Amino acid sequence: MKRNIPLAIAIAWLTEALVNPTSASGLTVNLGYATYQGYYNDTYDLNIWKSVRYAAPPVGRLRWQAPQDPSLDGSGIIPAVEQPPQCPQSGAYGVPEIYGFNSALGEEDCLFLNVYAAPNASSFPVLVWIHGGGYSVFGATYDPSVWMNTNNNEFITVEIQYRLGAFGYLASTEIKEKGQLNAGLLDQRFALQWVQKHISKFGGDPTRVTIGGESSGAGSVMYHAMAYAGKESDLFDNIIAASPYTPAIYRYNDPVPATHYDKFVELAGCGQDSSLLTQYSDVFDCLVSTDTEVLQNASGTVSTTQGYFGSFAFLPVIDDDYIQERPSQQLLGGKVSGKRLLVGNNANDGVPLTNPEVVTRAQYDNFISNTFPLFTSSDIATLNTMYQVGVSKLGDNDTRYDTVGNLGPTALTQSGMATGIQQTVFNMAAEAVIDCPAQWLAEAFSTGYKQAWKYQYSVTPSYHGADLSAYFSVDATLPNADFRHAMQKIWGNFITNNTPVISMADATSNYSNASVPAGSDGNIRWPPFTLSQPWQMDLNTTGGSTALITVTPELSYYVRSGPGIVNNFRLTNAITWEGGRGVRCAFWRTLSPRVPQ
Repeated sequence: MKRNIPLAIAIAWLTEALVNPTSASGLTVNLGYATYQGYYNDTYDLNIWKSVRYAAPPVGRLRWQAPQDPSLDGSGIIPAVEQPPQCPQSGAYGVPEIYGFNSALGEEDCLFLNVYAAPNASSFPVLVWIHGGGYSVFGATYDPSVWMNTNNNEFITVEIQYRLGAFGYLASTEIKEKGQLNAGLLDQRFALQWVQKHISKFGGDPTRVTIGGESSGAGSVMYHAMAYAGKESDLFDNIIAASPYTPAIYRYNDPVPATHYDKFVELAGCGQDSSLLTQYSDVFDCLVSTDTEVLQNASGTVSTTQGYFGSFAFLPVIDDDYIQERPSQQLLGGKVSGKRLLVGNNANDGVPLTNPEVVTRAQYDNFISNTFPLFTSSDIATLNTMYQVGVSKLGDNDTRYDTVGNLGPTALTQSGMATGIQQTVFNMAAEAVIDCPAQWLAEAFSTGYKQAWKYQYSVTPSYHGADLSAYFSVDATLPNADFRHAMQKIWGNFITNNTPVISMADATSNYSNASVPAGSDGNIRWPPFTLSQPWQMDLNTTGGSTALITVTPELSYYVRSGPGIVNNFRLTNAITWEGGRGVRCAFWRTLSPRVPQ
């Protein structure tokens, strides 16, 4: 992979080598198969290596195969100064382009990672970050520098890329027989194995690894904890799962993945009626030999034309090997690897990947039948009762405001995003796909020697992904600086000290009117989540002023800004939260065979 080095970086690189040869030599890392030279960022006092290859290019005969070791690179020292190319992007069905979940051409040769480390790093704990994006979009584009600075640069960050869309998650009997199911997940695991082999060369401790992610990145983290039926892994100890996106998961040869596979094959020109197929021994060989742009367009087309609003076509499947059970069932049995978990959801995780145009009862009924086609009439009747459909008199245009969570109106019908049936749909989607999987994950880590801490990110507007700017906060203005500081300390302390409990000073920024549960020794009080004491920390702010932001005619939200904002953290009961979310999560578990989940 040929790179053109930006002039400014090249000059800085050369200057550093001339002025401080010792520091420059520390930027050169020999991995055995290749030698990379990173660069020093004096703004954040960090050494940074970008586009470090961790696996061979998954192209040609390596398409839909397990990741392989990189071949020996004899080209000398490779400058590790530019962002890696993004993997092919496959968008979401029906979602407006303004939301950002869009198809785009990328490079199949995209299995690279970025490393951020302090120049003095020595046996530092390590965070491996897995980006979100529905297993179909985005890449290693998040800058952890401010987050690391907030924690005195006392951990190393490794941010990875992995195969997306059809390239990472195409599923069928033929893929299982001739290739590899869940290749994207195996890329991630391969990167974790790379960390075990090589992170000490960057100053990291391979025995102190936290794997973290948001959305499908958090879902990926969950699957790695579940891998091989929860067999204990030596690849990580701690897990951070922020809004674990857990859409329907099918067995690899079920009708839904089969339909997506057949359409993909047809669009790739490898269908049974295609003259192209006669040149190859079978469909798999045809796909392996097809031009990348044709395959990328096929992946994007299938993902954006099949399914329901906000859905992605190519997702992890039960492969009878790496993933052996549905999450709802395996987590119920507590079969997970790892020692400690920090898991949370956002207050409005149903936005923006849920259809905002569902505002009438007829539209709601159609939404349910399309989203959950396997539900029985009894399932739907119970669902309507649980979510009080038809009970509330709130309409789509009623006054919106964030619910408190433990009294008054609940998220069933009211939020800062929506009211009435529109809000019911947002909340239902959030609970089914994100909030309840987060609950089940916390429950799985609350027994034996394991520990779990649970939270909700409630800062206005708290839509899905809004929390990213709280920790990847370079150039961020929202949420406010004091909240960003507290959030980064919570996550950083979990990475470095195995607990999210931070000092009162860090939680309040020493504002007397901030409200935070006080514990002992000057720290906040945040007990672990257990089945008998299901504690949840509600992370919020108060004060300042609010303004309405309009995204589309159907979607707008409020933001809090200006002076006077202070942190407002509360310990709450996760089971009784929002009018009995724990009970609804137990209900979703009974429905899981028909979600399936």
